[in-house]
Amino acid sequence: MNNFTVELPNIPDKEYNIKDFGAVNGGIESNTEAINAAITKANADGGGKVVIPAGIWMTGPIELKSNIDLHLENGAVLLFDKNEEEYPLYMSDFEGMECIRAKSPITAENASNIAITGTGTVDGNGQLWRPVKQFKMTQRQWDALLKKSPYTVTEKDGQIWMPSKTSFDGWNMSKQKSAELESLDTAQKYWDFFRPVMVRLYRCDHILIENVTLQNSPAWNLHPCFCQHITIKNANIRNPYYAQNGDGLDLESCRYAEITGTTFDVGDDAICMKSGKGEKAREIKVPTQDVRISDCTVYHGHGGFVVGSEMSRGVRNVEVKNCTFIGTDVGIRFKSAIGRGGVVEDITLDGIQMMNIEKEAIIFTMGYVLDYRESEEKSKVVKAEDIPYFRNITLRNITCSGAEYGLKAEGIDLSAFEIVGENDGQPVIDNIVIEDSAIVAHVEKKVVNCGNIVY
Repeated sequence: MNNFTVELPNIPDKEYNIKDFGAVNGGIESNTEAINAAITKANADGGGKVVIPAGIWMTGPIELKSNIDLHLENGAVLLFDKNEEEYPLYMSDFEGMECIRAKSPITAENASNIAITGTGTVDGNGQLWRPVKQFKMTQRQWDALLKKSPYTVTEKDGQIWMPSKTSFDGWNMSKQKSAELESLDTAQKYWDFFRPVMVRLYRCDHILIENVTLQNSPAWNLHPCFCQHITIKNANIRNPYYAQNGDGLDLESCRYAEITGTTFDVGDDAICMKSGKGEKAREIKVPTQDVRISDCTVYHGHGGFVVGSEMSRGVRNVEVKNCTFIGTDVGIRFKSAIGRGGVVEDITLDGIQMMNIEKEAIIFTMGYVLDYRESEEKSKVVKAEDIPYFRNITLRNITCSGAEYGLKAEGIDLSAFEIVGENDGQPVIDNIVIEDSAIVAHVEKKVVNCGNIVY
């Protein structure tokens, strides 16, 4: 099943210290030009290690190029600022769909042999970008936020604090489904509403993230998309527990990945496999596949190991071994919805320890909907290719010392729909095996509209 090799980047052993390019320590003066100049010079020379020495180095967006290792020495903090001039809007993607985003703090596109290494810290200054839900705060914390910015919006869960007037206005325009947010020309005045992921690697190959701490991202923390040969080793990926969209790792439509020895403590899903959302995503047939995950620890997170909900191009051949989830909302989480299509298959989880899980130890759900466009009343006529599937999934040696549900599996009653196109009538959740496991929970299981589940 997992007979594949993940290749490491090959980067020349030369060093380029950012101080030699005019970088100034202290966290006050911007070093955007100096750091990018060092990267450009190293790339022009054939590649090498761009060294961030000990200190606090304020900077704007950084673009990694081929054959570059961005190396943060012990005591180094790369701290990203926030200003409209350095974070222009562009047409990107988020949660599997094309949309407008602000430029990411760290980007690489169509690059080969790139790395972020060392024992230093990358900090995205996410508190300057992210909204905060009141129910996740103490009253004293909430009052402190209101002193920083008076702008709040009201949602079904209560008040949400917005960090700026422009993000506040953008949120309100989004609820009005305004066409202003769909054009780069008219969206610019709401620029920081379009929060970026912190590290965006797009169509790159031979990637190494090692030892470094990545923290405090404006939205998702680390997002490789359409990439190959990705190694994440002994890293530390962190966000505050209240970080909105504060995912740890979102591996989207990638192939050949190894994630090992890494710690996650985040505000949303921790280790997440994705592959686009809906019919438009399925036009590009690039599943996430050939992934090994081992010896990782997840503290806070909405899910420890997660597939979906954007999985329309498929997710397959994934192995997760010897991982520990402590205090996550959900332990092992598979989620999708009708309309996504795609198949998740040939997934193995072996040797997973979980404790203090708030909700489900294990969940398979086909009813995951957050976006207003999906939550509106749906037609009872469904195209066959819009039906998603979870199948051929094995979970063994799973230990959980406390959860609300041991297993929840919620499929789709296909008989309730008129299906257009060829469909074999197989259950959407099928051939799930749970063996040699011990799960302590208030409710043992809830299984509806599923096929063969053995436990």
